[in-house]
Amino acid sequence: MPKLTKTFVEGVELPASGYKIHWDDRVPGYGLKVTATGVRSFIAQGRAKGKVVIVTIGRFPLYTEDQARKRAQVALQQMRDGINPNAEKKAEAAEQVSLRTVMEEYLNRPGKLKPSSKAEVRRHIELVCAAWLDKPIVNITEDDIRKRHREMATKGLRGKGPAPGQANLSMTTLRALINFASRQRRRADGSPLFLYNPVDVLKDHWAKLGTRTQRYIDRRNIGAVWNALHEARANPKNTDALAGIDLTLFLLLTGARRNEGAMLTWDRVHIDDADPANCWWHLPDPKNGREVFLPLNTQAVALLKQRERVAGNPHVFPSRSKAGHVLDPRAPMELVSEVCGKTLSCHDLRRTYTNISMRECLIEKFRTDLLTCHVPAQADVTARNYLDLTRLDWLYPECQLIGDYIEQQGLIAAGANVVALRA
Repeated sequence: MPKLTKTFVEGVELPASGYKIHWDDRVPGYGLKVTATGVRSFIAQGRAKGKVVIVTIGRFPLYTEDQARKRAQVALQQMRDGINPNAEKKAEAAEQVSLRTVMEEYLNRPGKLKPSSKAEVRRHIELVCAAWLDKPIVNITEDDIRKRHREMATKGLRGKGPAPGQANLSMTTLRALINFASRQRRRADGSPLFLYNPVDVLKDHWAKLGTRTQRYIDRRNIGAVWNALHEARANPKNTDALAGIDLTLFLLLTGARRNEGAMLTWDRVHIDDADPANCWWHLPDPKNGREVFLPLNTQAVALLKQRERVAGNPHVFPSRSKAGHVLDPRAPMELVSEVCGKTLSCHDLRRTYTNISMRECLIEKFRTDLLTCHVPAQADVTARNYLDLTRLDWLYPECQLIGDYIEQQGLIAAGANVVALRA
């Protein structure tokens, strides 16, 4: 066998097809793999705990023959000591994987998450855990988590006020990513990347949210909120601010989830000037997984008619963000919270819609569930197999009752000074 030298490596003859390995005559297990295409790679082959292990040292000329020989000797000694260098290398890479990389892997699993769910995960991690994004995920400690959770729960993202809901949700999302990383990667000894999840330290410290069912706009404040949003709408700072205000009004008038409204595109909106009952918006893949065409009340229709379309942007509520649409109508929701005297979120507008439907308009729960894309508890054989639960134009009267109630409360709160959204 020829001794591997720089001269030999440079002048080695290429095989006619496939590859050929040339073994060194001085260091057993050290060789040069040559392919028909001219790729020359240094390798080391031995046994670790009885199993054959082949380690690729690197390509020539990225590695010189002398460098490759020294690395091969180290790798071969590891194998004699029962260590698999490939596993060591993989473990080292696992311990250096960043939170950002884990998040991308988690989001890009085929068919696992809806676009709206992906957007939520990305929002929580990129905003709340921004300082850790490009650090090894194994370096996130219990103390880091305690501190960041406390900051969010007491001061919020920008120090403008408590955000207990976002504090809890962001850490719940982080916990899911850490569990995912631990399942997908192993340390050199075969143990999981995490022996325990550091987010579990919050088990006894989750921020109190209060009773969720009480998180809505009280009927005594509905009119004041409606009018305050209209006053803000009359003098927005810019087009993005106006889109945020309009999205907030749309969520209040439809009971939609934030992302359902924020990601709405014009091709999923239908307005019929001749027939109010034939005005609808389309949700192809809502949270419950059932496609639905929801009716629009005249107040929502008037709002949509006043929205200006942006060339090249299909969204009803566009913005200059990378997503192309409003992500979080923070300013208008702060206004809503100020009027109500308590911190409310976009999802609390959905709770408000439900309370107005059932408590003020006396709409039965089955119909309220359908209008808010919940699976009705009363969905018996008839409802499941015979009733059209996709096209809900037959619920237009109930939808209109809710819109009329909200507008009426505005009139009561502000008298003749209120500006009603009429086409």
